[in-house]
Amino acid sequence: MKSIFIIPIILVLVLKTSTAQFKIPQVIKEAANLVKPDNPSPAEIGSAIKEALEIGISAGADRLSIANGFLGNDAVKLLFPPEAKKLEKTLRSLGMNKACDDFILSVNRAAELAAKEAKPIFISALKEMSIQDAQNILLSKQKNAATSYFQRVTGAALRSKFQPIIQASLAKTETTRYWTDLSTKYNQIPLASKINTDLSDYATQKAMEGLFHEIEQEELKIRQNSAFRSSPLLKKVFGYSDSGLDPKLNE
Repeated sequence: MKSIFIIPIILVLVLKTSTAQFKIPQVIKEAANLVKPDNPSPAEIGSAIKEALEIGISAGADRLSIANGFLGNDAVKLLFPPEAKKLEKTLRSLGMNKACDDFILSVNRAAELAAKEAKPIFISALKEMSIQDAQNILLSKQKNAATSYFQRVTGAALRSKFQPIIQASLAKTETTRYWTDLSTKYNQIPLASKINTDLSDYATQKAMEGLFHEIEQEELKIRQNSAFRSSPLLKKVFGYSDSGLDPKLNE
């Protein structure tokens, strides 16, 4: 008979001890997060990050490859190389405004032509991203984490593939001829510092920066506005990121 009364007392003591030591409500809450069926798997996160970047690449390349895509966008417009600012100022002061304007127009047209061919090169580079990298990107506090990672990791390889396209575009738009004429005229000015800009290198760098800028804008849209999450996967994964849950994911 005594044992009937002792068992409930023991249970109460065990529960009190467990609550004090392990904070059962918190444990239950964390456990619920771990098994919540809506939590994305690492594979889903990897696919979502790549999908978001692919959207950014496609949208960015499409925007920049149209007429005035670079020229009409002050954030990415190509101007004279920084070391050639004196060249531009001097030649404009000598009445060569049209020649300078023709160069700016042609170098931007070259970047626009190259952007048309950038999309498959950039998209193929996404294959190098690992699931762990994607998970770190999703949970990063940095709102442009995917673009920054992509630029850092693939930049050198992309550049080597992209530069020949830029070179061909520079020739097609006669940018190389305009640049040669301008620099030759400037270098003939007595006491002028010689200009030896690598135009291909400059245009490649600026065109790539422009493309990454546009990719970043798309990433920010997806992260900050659910209306731009165009697939169930994007809604699920970035919705999870919005929730601020403990970053422990379903395996």
